Formats: sequence, C-alpha cells, structure tokens
Amino acid sequence: GARFTHMVYCFARYVMIEDMKKLSVDTDIPFAEAVKRRPKDMYIARARHRVAYNKLLQILQREDFVIQEYRKK
Repeated sequence: GARFTHMVYCFARYVMIEDMKKLSVDTDIPFAEAVKRRPKDMYIARARHRVAYNKLLQILQREDFVIQEYRKK
C-alpha cells in the first residue's frame, strides 16, 4: 500500500545519498551535502517531492503490471 511505497521511496533516497557520498570522496563536488540541505522555499520542495514520489509509484505499478502479464502468459 501507500505506507510500503513511502518506505521504499525513503530507502531508495537513503541509498542514493550514501552512494553519492561514497562516489564524491576525493572530489570537489559535494553532491551529498547538496541533497541533504533544506530548501528555502518549502512549497517548491514539497512539490518536487510529490512529483518524484508519484513517478516512483508509477514505475512500481508498471513493473507490477508487466510481471502479472508475464505470469499470465
């Protein structure tokens, strides 16, 4: 349900941040710090979060549909 999808989204974000931290070691590009910063305009931040969350939900639903169709065949 919605809670599981939210958990997967949060976990994917955490993994992405940790991976970016590992990849940005010894470089001049502070990716991970930029991702963790809080934006000044929370309205835009919430809108971006909602767009990313909905996109992840669509991808998961499409993947589930493809798997179900594959099982039928």
